[in-house]
Amino acid sequence: MGYGEEVKTTPDSKTEIQERGEIFFFYRPKIGEEEVHGTEDVQRLYIILRPESGERTVEEKQSPDSWKEGQKRSKEKKSDTADKEKFEGGHGAQKVNIEKQMLLRFIVMGRKSLPDPSQRSKPYWGFVEIITQKAEDIKAALKGEEYDTATRGHRRQEPARALAEGVYRFLRHQLGGGMHTHLIYKLELPTEDERNEPQEELNVEREGSFIIQIKNPEHPGRSGGFRGLQRKRRAAFPASLQGRFGGHRYTPADPPDFLNYEGCEFLLISASDDIEEELGLDLVPEQEAAASSCSDLIYLFGDGEVDSKPLFEGSWV
Repeated sequence: MGYGEEVKTTPDSKTEIQERGEIFFFYRPKIGEEEVHGTEDVQRLYIILRPESGERTVEEKQSPDSWKEGQKRSKEKKSDTADKEKFEGGHGAQKVNIEKQMLLRFIVMGRKSLPDPSQRSKPYWGFVEIITQKAEDIKAALKGEEYDTATRGHRRQEPARALAEGVYRFLRHQLGGGMHTHLIYKLELPTEDERNEPQEELNVEREGSFIIQIKNPEHPGRSGGFRGLQRKRRAAFPASLQGRFGGHRYTPADPPDFLNYEGCEFLLISASDDIEEELGLDLVPEQEAAASSCSDLIYLFGDGEVDSKPLFEGSWV
């Protein structure tokens, strides 16, 4: 379906687009739960971002030998990665042309929902789990698994369910004498005439705007009240990005390249559920899809491999 377009609806809109792309939402049931009837049965909320355009055609991402991305490559090459297992965050640098090359960010939200639009001062913590240029790596992360434990015996982890898809933007917003960055999105699926029950309970509204702040991996302390990742799992940004913190605990997501590193931690703070009213900007998807043949989520991550009932019918499964 593509990444749509943005339209400024007020001439004095003080926004600058940094990046355009597609956004996909998934949820995973708790271990041992075959069906989900409400948020109490949900273990994780995932966000997948696919950047496709922006103010810069070429972005910087982690080195391909970084932890999880490197594990995938080493398995393909059947090489030994034991010497790299002490550090698990993204590191190094590689250029990627987001208009010509696929780039996927697999993000885990610390809470099993997006921030509540009615609680605009409450930050929600999240982190980048996987950076990859292959859809197969995301498919693998969404699959279920079965395993045995010494204390609880045989356990089954259900596959993730497709929840929603749409278009997103990262943008700068000038307000007063300062600047902050937003992640905004607008859904294409499920359509408005569906029930949208799981979407509403997980705070995945039809559209949303969040202030996003990147956490300094070298700064000690908790992340907005959350413990955060272990040091060995945090991103090791190159000097060009790390220098933007200037010794502070947080910095705006400027550029969005911060999110191209596994172990990047961030805070989302709800700003609005009406993008046009808040920013003088409207997001217009290329088309409103109603069938799997029009869904980029299904195209990328496989029809038959992802349970899509929540995506098309707006109901729990």
